Amino acid sequence: MIINEFKSHFFKRLALGSAQFGLKYGIANEYGQVSPDEVRKILSVAADHKIHTLDTAIAYGGSERTLGQIGVTDWNIVTKLPAVPDRCTNIEQWIDHQISESLTRLGVTRLHAVLLHRPGQLLESQGKELLAALETLKHKGLTNKIGISVYSPDELERLFEKMNFDLVQAPLNILDRRFIDTGWTSRLRNMGVELHTRSTFLQGLLLMPASRRPVKFRRWDSLWFEWERWLNESGVTPLEACLRYVLSIEEIDKVIVGIDGLHQLHEILAATSGSLTSLPSWQQPIDSELISPAQWMHLQS
Repeated sequence: MIINEFKSHFFKRLALGSAQFGLKYGIANEYGQVSPDEVRKILSVAADHKIHTLDTAIAYGGSERTLGQIGVTDWNIVTKLPAVPDRCTNIEQWIDHQISESLTRLGVTRLHAVLLHRPGQLLESQGKELLAALETLKHKGLTNKIGISVYSPDELERLFEKMNFDLVQAPLNILDRRFIDTGWTSRLRNMGVELHTRSTFLQGLLLMPASRRPVKFRRWDSLWFEWERWLNESGVTPLEACLRYVLSIEEIDKVIVGIDGLHQLHEILAATSGSLTSLPSWQQPIDSELISPAQWMHLQS
């Protein structure tokens, strides 16, 4: 397959999120967990388009096992460790076991990166032991990089005061620009830290038409009105806007996109190239309850 060099530049910066491969994930997910056969097709088409990074986690249900059954030895795989149990007495042994199990499920001998899903534990009493255990994974050759998955710039402020990491994963999208506004995207690039961004579509919320948007999000009607006004004025689809925005940020090394099916991957590939001449005029700061999916369950309809 011959791919236009300009488009290939964008495709290489995409990473496949695999939560949907092991769970029914995402507020806009209409199809449930992706079947193994569909995952196989998705990986094949993605590889044909120079996409070679997979983002997964031990907490993503059967995602790692599904990927391993299909075969992902040619992929750069990033996985995430769950929180260390409170009663854990040997953190290094616990992490060794978790990563050994992940490698077995994935059918690989080395990972691109291992991230902490709960990096705040690094600031607790056993933080030094936890960091040392992660460093040991690198020394053993089980992973190229270690890092953290965070939710807010405040976390980075606290963590980077005490330690350094090879890779940071953070939420960033056309609505949620906190990591840009606080200067962290530039700071990470200057420190040589690889940056992967997730929540490109805010779990699909940014792609949903007004008729399908859950009632509990109506409290932000003025924001949605501006979003739809700007889309009409700009002549782009929500998918094009979301992708082109994050891909325009040079400091981002990989943009993680969740895939519900092969049809969606084709839509994403078609939407990547192009530019935005403006951005929506949203009043800042954006309500944290809107840009934090973890808080959505507490919203009143």
